[in-house]
Amino acid sequence: MTTATADLILTLHPSDNIAVAKRRVPEGVELTSNSRTFVAREAVEQGHKIASDRIEDGQPIRKFGQVIGYAKGTIEPGRWVHTHNVTLGELTLDYAFATAIPPDPKPITGRTFMGIRRPDGRIATRNYIGVITTVNCSATTSKYAVANFDKKLLEQFPNIDGVIALTHKGGCAFDVGGPEHLLLSRTLAGFAKHPNISAYVVLGLGCESGQASFLADNYGLAQLRMPGEGLPPQPLVMNIQDLGGVRKTVDRTTAVIRDMLPEVNNIKREPVPVSEIILGTNCGGSDGNSGITANPALGIASDLLVAHGATSVLAETPEICGAEHLLTRRAVSKEVGQKIVDLIDWWKDYCGKFGATVDNNPSVGNKKGGLTTIYEKSLGAVAKGGSTALKGVVQYAEQVKQKGFVFMDTPGFDAVSVTGLVAGGSNVIVFTTGRGSCLGIKPVPTIKVATNTFMYDRMIDDMDINAGKILEGASVEEVGHEIFEKIVSVAGGEKTKSELQGIGDEEFAPWSIGPMT
Repeated sequence: MTTATADLILTLHPSDNIAVAKRRVPEGVELTSNSRTFVAREAVEQGHKIASDRIEDGQPIRKFGQVIGYAKGTIEPGRWVHTHNVTLGELTLDYAFATAIPPDPKPITGRTFMGIRRPDGRIATRNYIGVITTVNCSATTSKYAVANFDKKLLEQFPNIDGVIALTHKGGCAFDVGGPEHLLLSRTLAGFAKHPNISAYVVLGLGCESGQASFLADNYGLAQLRMPGEGLPPQPLVMNIQDLGGVRKTVDRTTAVIRDMLPEVNNIKREPVPVSEIILGTNCGGSDGNSGITANPALGIASDLLVAHGATSVLAETPEICGAEHLLTRRAVSKEVGQKIVDLIDWWKDYCGKFGATVDNNPSVGNKKGGLTTIYEKSLGAVAKGGSTALKGVVQYAEQVKQKGFVFMDTPGFDAVSVTGLVAGGSNVIVFTTGRGSCLGIKPVPTIKVATNTFMYDRMIDDMDINAGKILEGASVEEVGHEIFEKIVSVAGGEKTKSELQGIGDEEFAPWSIGPMT
């Protein structure tokens, strides 16, 4: 037996009966947690859990002071605690609606970032032209058109961040006017009307269920655009079949966008209040450190934004399961809190229809990183939302109009979730990751925060901030302020690692919820 250094493991709450490995724990070292000393009976990897108490069969396992599962057989102190000896079980949660509403933070005023003010007053953080495809059948045509606007051409228009094709795999074979159709339409319209999209073309095939005209008629997308004096009106909504095929449609779309370039380029950045930021928060490729480092640090940044009068949006409904009571208690009303519970119930029913359970999440990679159950993952995930009052709950891709802390219903799959956040109006995304997700999504910049230094160093070209230094002595508050400052800087034009690599063209992924006929 050898004696370990005091900082080899981390105890998160006095009532916890496990500790978390800050780095690899070798077999045979002596450890201390909550004033209890024990010996590691086997090696435990970074981010994984080790029992600090004897946990009897069927007894709750506690992390963050909350139940994350139940012992499957007796677990002796010093044993690795993971999927082999933990079962999910059923939680009994006290929702205690609106009983712990925190007071609004003290307002912070005067801080600005260099944003783009649109004619209607909305604030953009980037300046793109979009080709919005209504159906997969027009995806290739859209990409052909966008390919005509390469880097060399756009160098003549330095204020344009790019021309992007927003393509997807759906758009047909659903009930017209049904939930699937309305959800996709809301998502497409959210991108077309996003402040970061200065101009757009909507491109359909012509015979699909999700007609381009439906978007124009029901979501306020313009049928015609009036360009500069002396130029004819240009259609914003076009169909391949009406125009005579792919080649003709590519030529027409290219011509329309070329006419847009000078006007779209004619912008300038100006100081605007930080209150205009709508932050979308997401996590993916999480590990056992996510709820200890990056997520709570992002929560600090979220609170700072709310204090500045801005908006912070938490998402991924399956990843609040088992932690929803922490949100219902800080909801501003019982009605707002009940929306959270209703979403959890909907997801359990939805998964059941396909023979699945919500505990299909955590993923394989999450488990390799130390996460064992959905309850554990959720308790760490909600930390991204900080500590302010929950002001509202919105549907997937619904426009976020409230200031403060808001929740959006999305799946846990990264690209689908972030697509909903952007469609809802988020103009900056912060994405925390422990395993190393490389997600970026145009037209909105994505800041990636690593949960541990080992992964940050290995993937330095992809990670913007290292929250792993919290395990090495930095405070959560210090890293939270660092994330806040990065948000303000990126909103003002600083390029993120994903932007510098050109990532974001393939991550547009609208949620598909219904049957395909």
